[in-house]
Amino acid sequence: MIGLDTNVLIRYIVQDDPRQAKKATRFIETRCTRDSPGFINRVVLCEIVWVLESAYRFQPDQISSVIEKMLTTAEFIIENLAEAVLALQVYKKQGIDFADALIGFINRNEGCSQTITFDQKASRLDIFNLLVDESPL
Repeated sequence: MIGLDTNVLIRYIVQDDPRQAKKATRFIETRCTRDSPGFINRVVLCEIVWVLESAYRFQPDQISSVIEKMLTTAEFIIENLAEAVLALQVYKKQGIDFADALIGFINRNEGCSQTITFDQKASRLDIFNLLVDESPL
């Protein structure tokens, strides 16, 4: 198994740098196999979403499609796959940030009853609790 960095996957996805895209494509399509899959960790998943949103201005449905393909490709192993699938569903259906949702689902899987946040959107999920000022200063 070989770990894949965000920049290699981005070049493969967007094909915007001909030289690097060719290398990334050749590597992924020849070296990432069912018998020897490429490993994509949770940080890389979050970075991919962020880069596609911020640098490439992909729309949420485009990003969802990219992530879904990655999660279902036999040539990749995804860290925290079950939580990534849940995070993708929340991102697609509720517009909650993919990284926030992934954090919450991973924390729940690790035994946390709640994840405390200041994020209003994330707090709509029952796995989060909004941190509010309990007493005036």
